[in-house]
Amino acid sequence: MTVAAALDGLKVIDLSTVIAGPNCARYLADFGASVVKVERPDTGDSLRNMAWRDERDGTGLWWKLVNRNKRNIALDLKDDEDRVVLLRLIDDADVLVENFRPGTLERLGLGPDTLLARRPTLVITRVTGFGQTGPYSHRAGFASIAESMSGLAALSGLPGGQPLLPAIALTDEVTGLAAAFATMVALRSGVGQVVDVSLLESMFQMMGPLISLYRISGEQQPRLGAGLPYSVPRGTYECSDGKWIGVSTSADSVAKRLMAMLGVGGDERFTTFAGRSANREELEAIMSGWCASRTQVQAIAELEAADAAVGPVLDMSEISCDPHFAAREAIIESDDVPMQGVIAKLSATPGHVDWPGRSIDYDGAAIRTHGWGAVRRD
Repeated sequence: MTVAAALDGLKVIDLSTVIAGPNCARYLADFGASVVKVERPDTGDSLRNMAWRDERDGTGLWWKLVNRNKRNIALDLKDDEDRVVLLRLIDDADVLVENFRPGTLERLGLGPDTLLARRPTLVITRVTGFGQTGPYSHRAGFASIAESMSGLAALSGLPGGQPLLPAIALTDEVTGLAAAFATMVALRSGVGQVVDVSLLESMFQMMGPLISLYRISGEQQPRLGAGLPYSVPRGTYECSDGKWIGVSTSADSVAKRLMAMLGVGGDERFTTFAGRSANREELEAIMSGWCASRTQVQAIAELEAADAAVGPVLDMSEISCDPHFAAREAIIESDDVPMQGVIAKLSATPGHVDWPGRSIDYDGAAIRTHGWGAVRRD
């Protein structure tokens, strides 16, 4: 028996650009939603031209990933005929995703009041840098700014060194997931409404209890490189062959097994989280020295034998041929384009990738003629 996709029948209009907003729509599309990606006719989404390109056809790799499983139409939202096409889609849509600066949708005559009057059950997911309200709401929003202002950069980097930003589009990725989650929560309510998601608050959520700690005690987490103030040893360590491993002792039971393996299990300084943290430098030196006397393979084998938490530091060349990634189908191919697989595995209604991001207006003629009938994922 063929089972329908989890989000089969869900109709989504994606007006957003670049990464965070389109990722929200991508996650819905991966699980069966019918998504129409709307772009400007002249330039399209700027993501098309960002960073690396597929050398075989010149198309941006970001584009192919983030806008997979979407139908594509080019519409000028200031053009009367194109607005009619969009409004016809809205009449039967369940979700609209946009990431204009606050007020832009309203200036186009497509504000929430107008859209909800036309389609009362519509969920309007608005992804911005700082949210729809507040003194920063009209600032341009970028992931790097959210990472700087959320607390992440302040605690990233070496002690006493430069605050660092992540080397990936971390905030955009996290916000896309948060927006997809919030959209599904809103849909579950059955009430048409606005979902207000910001880059800044999505990343701030990742800071855990650090704001609680500061408000209660005035304490702030310091920059410790790859370390954590409450988990020692924890970080990346170089082995004798120049390769690296990652080690965690965030569970006390794991830490005790690791201490025994390092030969310091009877040292009272290292029997508790507080003790290990207080004696960080000495314990980190012991861990670093232990790794430096073994190859990566030897270190991992011994740590795994002790049931400690360890893994090799992998780059993309190693991930590309790693058996676990392969077994989990974490890397797939869509039209011969390698990319990440679906983010979560559902046993009864799994997600699926049918095609990578398409060219501008690829489905435009069909959508103009048949509307949502041209968008179904079958």
